[in-house]
Amino acid sequence: MRKRPEREPKKKVCMLCRDKAWDIDYKDTGLLRRFLSDRGKIRSRRISGNCRQHQRDVAVAVKNAREVALLPYSSVGPQKSGGSRRT
Repeated sequence: MRKRPEREPKKKVCMLCRDKAWDIDYKDTGLLRRFLSDRGKIRSRRISGNCRQHQRDVAVAVKNAREVALLPYSSVGPQKSGGSRRT
């Protein structure tokens, strides 16, 4: 029985390099939300497919946007506890 040749995984291309977006603005929240998870965490390079430089630029822009309150630090609200507190 012959073995099938292994298929090479397709390399992710940086979306920002492909579109030649050289500057990432912290005020462009639509673009920055693409690099955030549903809980508000910055997605890693492995998941987002960014190159090193653009990943750094995205991280800095997200942090600046959070500081100016354009993006939330997290989307998870406070948890309600079911029991009563002892005093």
